Amino acid sequence: MFRVTFWGVRGSIPVPGPDTAEIGGNTSCVEIRAGSSRLIFDGGTGLRLLGNAMLKEMPITAHLFFSHVHWDHIQGFPFFGPAFVPGNTIHMYGAANVTGTVETALAGQMEMPNFPVHLSMLPAKLLFHDLREGEVVSVGEDVRVTSTAGNHPGGVLAYRVEHGGKSIVYATDTEHYSIPDPKIVALARGADILIFDTMYTPEEYAGERGGMPKTGWGHSHFEAGVELVKAAGVKRYVLFHHDPSQTDAMVRDKERRTRELFPNSICAYEGLSIDLL
Repeated sequence: MFRVTFWGVRGSIPVPGPDTAEIGGNTSCVEIRAGSSRLIFDGGTGLRLLGNAMLKEMPITAHLFFSHVHWDHIQGFPFFGPAFVPGNTIHMYGAANVTGTVETALAGQMEMPNFPVHLSMLPAKLLFHDLREGEVVSVGEDVRVTSTAGNHPGGVLAYRVEHGGKSIVYATDTEHYSIPDPKIVALARGADILIFDTMYTPEEYAGERGGMPKTGWGHSHFEAGVELVKAAGVKRYVLFHHDPSQTDAMVRDKERRTRELFPNSICAYEGLSIDLL
């Protein structure tokens, strides 16, 4: 098995409601099943939904990789059911930086008065791993995870998961600048799937039509994603981390415009699963 499933696909803040019901309003959370191993990328509010599904399979061992620790990527963890079940083991990975680690970020949001249960009180076994850029993590049998740094305020890691001769790259919250980022191109070279930050349309990014420019905010648009997949020889492009102001119709239009440039593209939506093996 090598399957990717999307549990949260939005950026910045959850946006429930009738205008987002099709694509989904939860923030970033992506599950990858690779053989017998369960990997999770980011702990946004979609993590709550994934955790509820996992409660049927206890006890579990999971590997949770954080791209970074901005709020929309960690705010689901206090509601991650498996963390409250004794006998479960959760490995958590992320980059250490000048403001702290994954552990300190998760503990901070679970301190009073923010939350009634502190990280240290959770009964599951939590194991924290501070990653260096380029470090390779072996997970279970025949699963390799490699990281590289992207372009985002405060720093971000992108990840490549390899299993059974196939590969999936998760690169969210990263900005393209004038050319496709050489580091992300190298990470995504020949990948079967690239999940890429496609928060904006080119017009939104440039601040046209009455908006403000988004340059330097640490996010990309679909034309930049197309340049990246072509430069890296990626087989399938998944548009991810949709702006909270984009309705279902706006996300679908973003997908339509992307397919005109790279036909094998799809917008991420809650419940989307893609099998590679």
